Amino acid sequence: MESSLIVCPDCASLNRVPHARLQESPKCGKCRSALFQGHPVAVDASGFERHVAHNTIPVVADFWAAWCGPCKMMAPLFEKAASDLEPDARLIKLDTEAESALAARYGIRSIPTFAIFLGGHEIARQAGAMDYATLMKWIRTSV
Repeated sequence: MESSLIVCPDCASLNRVPHARLQESPKCGKCRSALFQGHPVAVDASGFERHVAHNTIPVVADFWAAWCGPCKMMAPLFEKAASDLEPDARLIKLDTEAESALAARYGIRSIPTFAIFLGGHEIARQAGAMDYATLMKWIRTSV
């Protein structure tokens, strides 16, 4: 039986979940939290690295900052995307002001910037705000 590795959004432990059970609201084996909570996971640099490196489902990252108007406009759309895409993808948010070294390492020059990672590698990137339909189309056609 094939399975996915899913990083817990609360305790960051790894969980092996059979593909057939992803739609059944799986819980973390360590902390018992829901592995999919219907909203993006706010991460720091180490959380970002853990989600990108270990989740076997696509990880969609939102590189943002609190002072950014377009980032604020995208926040509810990214939230809705998380509830619509889970458990087929993990959506995470990284504050580029708090984690400037990581943002620099990934060459984030404008915000918001969205990137999709699969198997630890970036497979797609899109800079700038977009409407919900465009965001969803970009994610779905990129993975």
